[in-house]
Amino acid sequence: MPFRKKTKALKILLLALLCWLPGSLMHTALAQKKKPAAGQERQIWLQYMDKVARPVLFNLSQDQLKDKMPVALSNKIDNKASREKVAYLEAFGRVMSGIGPWLNLEGGSKEEVALRNQYRQWALKAVANAVNPAAKDYMQWNGGQPLVDASFLALGLIKCPWLWENLDSNTKEQVVTAFKATRSTVPVYSNWILFTGMIEAFFCNYGLEYDAVRIEYGIREFSEHWYVGDGMYADGMNFALDYYNSYVIQPYLATILEVVNKKNNRYKGYVPKFDKIGKRYAEIQERLINTDGSFPVIGRSIAYRGGAFHHLADMANRRQLPESLKPAQVRGALTAVIKKTLEAPTTFTKTGWLNIGLYGHQPDAADFYITTGSLYLCATIFLPLGLPESDPFWAAPAAPWTAVKAWTGQDFPADHALDLK
Repeated sequence: MPFRKKTKALKILLLALLCWLPGSLMHTALAQKKKPAAGQERQIWLQYMDKVARPVLFNLSQDQLKDKMPVALSNKIDNKASREKVAYLEAFGRVMSGIGPWLNLEGGSKEEVALRNQYRQWALKAVANAVNPAAKDYMQWNGGQPLVDASFLALGLIKCPWLWENLDSNTKEQVVTAFKATRSTVPVYSNWILFTGMIEAFFCNYGLEYDAVRIEYGIREFSEHWYVGDGMYADGMNFALDYYNSYVIQPYLATILEVVNKKNNRYKGYVPKFDKIGKRYAEIQERLINTDGSFPVIGRSIAYRGGAFHHLADMANRRQLPESLKPAQVRGALTAVIKKTLEAPTTFTKTGWLNIGLYGHQPDAADFYITTGSLYLCATIFLPLGLPESDPFWAAPAAPWTAVKAWTGQDFPADHALDLK
């Protein structure tokens, strides 16, 4: 038989054999083929992080964020003029809360170190411009929404001591002045009480005078009154089935407790209980991630995209995942979420800014307070980039997450509620 005919016959035979494979085995074979090679996932994360963060950090470092960032508003916006003004602080604070641990990291590949060094220089200039009244990009620090996003910036600065330590003394003073301006805002009786707590945690973390009562208020309400069971807190007096345990509540509580306990161990007694709650909610979050990286479209603020997994990413970065979750399976699950929520052709504008939506441009998904700046909470999914590439989160072989196991016919552990007694 001529060589070409043999080759064609072999191809037909191979195709026939593949068609006879059981569906689950076929699916598994394809899934394995698509798995990135060792080390590639971190590169994927860095590429997406850079795509999200670069327009914000670069333009603010050049004192031109207000000139360059388009501000899209929800069709249901409640206060157009005010929302437009604070959108820039929203974008900046939220990006910093996500990339802070990576900015603080040392080492890595030559390319990653070069990228980090560039971002560090941008971040130093960005902070300086944001708090300098003489800069074009000086931001609004008074009012309701500024409290929210000043707290995200405070969170980022807590997670990146390098940045705070390398700011000049004048900029540090201006940061303190800006953060103190938020004290005039009385927070909504909800997760907002943690925003005031985070500002004070920042002061506490860097040895500055802080208001312990504002911290106590947030921790006491959530720990004594708002825990509703099975790893979740109510967002104020009423429980809502949304992602606010992840967007804000549990990551904020974790940071505030950590900071204050380093200072005086005041909340040491609550840590064991909080640890169980956080681990249980991490299990829930991991099980919410479908095989393709999609997840239930429930609750308000869904346009925060991957920010819905702020908590799971934070637990991974803290190396506090429950024993039931291997770091590698969480890496795989979060990689899938990153790709799913950022891959659609209309996710970004032609000039590289995020569009409102969950998968692409979906303006009707915006709640009344959503602006372009709000969307950058998605940066919090990148928190594990603060772990070195040698950490098991990055170095361990790929592992399927729960949904992949379940829907490819693999065995998987049963799920059980957390019973705190």
